[in-house]
Amino acid sequence: MVMAHLPESASRPESAFRPEPTVTSTSPSAPAAAPLPLEGITVVAVEQAVAAPFATRQLADLGARVIKVERPDGGDFARGYDTAARGLASHFVWANRGKESLAVDLKDPRGLEVVRQLIAESDVFVQNLAQGAAARLGLDAATLCAAHPRLVAVDISGYGAGGPYADRRAYDMLVQCEAGLVSVTGTPEQPVKSGIPAADIAAAMYAFSGVLAALLRRATTGRGGPVEISMLEALVEWMGHPLHHTMHGGTPPARTGLAHAVIAPYDAYPTADGARVLLSVQNDREWRRLAELVLLRPELGTDPAYATNAARTARRADTDALVAGALGKMTADEALERLDAAGIACARLRDVAEVAAHPQLAARGRWREVGSPVGPLGALLPPITLPGTEPVCGDVPALGEHTEALLRAVGKSDAEIAVLRRDGVVA
Repeated sequence: MVMAHLPESASRPESAFRPEPTVTSTSPSAPAAAPLPLEGITVVAVEQAVAAPFATRQLADLGARVIKVERPDGGDFARGYDTAARGLASHFVWANRGKESLAVDLKDPRGLEVVRQLIAESDVFVQNLAQGAAARLGLDAATLCAAHPRLVAVDISGYGAGGPYADRRAYDMLVQCEAGLVSVTGTPEQPVKSGIPAADIAAAMYAFSGVLAALLRRATTGRGGPVEISMLEALVEWMGHPLHHTMHGGTPPARTGLAHAVIAPYDAYPTADGARVLLSVQNDREWRRLAELVLLRPELGTDPAYATNAARTARRADTDALVAGALGKMTADEALERLDAAGIACARLRDVAEVAAHPQLAARGRWREVGSPVGPLGALLPPITLPGTEPVCGDVPALGEHTEALLRAVGKSDAEIAVLRRDGVVA
């Protein structure tokens, strides 16, 4: 989500000091852990909601120091979305571990100057202010990179810097609609939004990869440069299959719920114990195995009414009825065992609580605990696995938890900090 309500004077900070690289203690028999790839990189982010925070969390996980600039009066508004995480907001906990929180009023020139001092020493700046707000502060990517040639500066917006939609508010569901995602998600009767903030996540991950690319370029050229990310353009890129199907095939793919628009059988089917098992037959060889080993109807493998994917898709209802009839006599475990033995791709349709207890995640040791203002919270390791390293997975910060340390780092005295607190410039 692009920040629509952050004060227009919000800006990005640059860190005025750099921490020493993390050192992992080792025994004589254990090899030293490899350094994380972004150790020594400092990121300043003026961010709220999901798109920018999720991007910078990826950088923090890989060892970067991330300074999160927040408003003193409540901070990132995602802190108030819910209280599901033991009193903290689930969005905020997910997207903001491993960061330092600087609570400063950027409408006050003194607060803005603190951020400018931080920017002077940072490597990366990320912002998702409302369109035009950063430019009015001189904190847009182009302006900052002109002043700091080694800086990588990222502007995340809803629709991009130009064009007729540039100034529109851009919340995740709105962008999902504009990008066409909603039109291809749901049932034939009802389009639905994605159950996760797909536009925010798409923009975040392109911002993350854009930063890595720009840092790599800086390593060879000595110059950083602007990076521009649009939520709309990020999500439309993810719409590649429906777009090409429509542009070149002439018709948009139908909404089919859990089924696949052009493959059959490919759906979730109820089992005798009330669960649902999804299976996917990708080619006609697999269909013949399914017919023989799961449906126990080997003649269907060569029956012209079902032998090809085109035929099965044309008779989708009949195909699904055959599969549902067979799986409906088995428990989910029995169905999965038989499908696996037949070499048919399959999965259990899990709810979110079941995902949290997923045996594969547990077996691979993907869970950690991170600190927070309410105590330890479970958190997943990032999907990028770099053997020989351990991601940071740092604490979720309280609002303004690091304000005083950061003010001291830019040279503020006790008396100056006291005045800033008295005047409400920092919290």
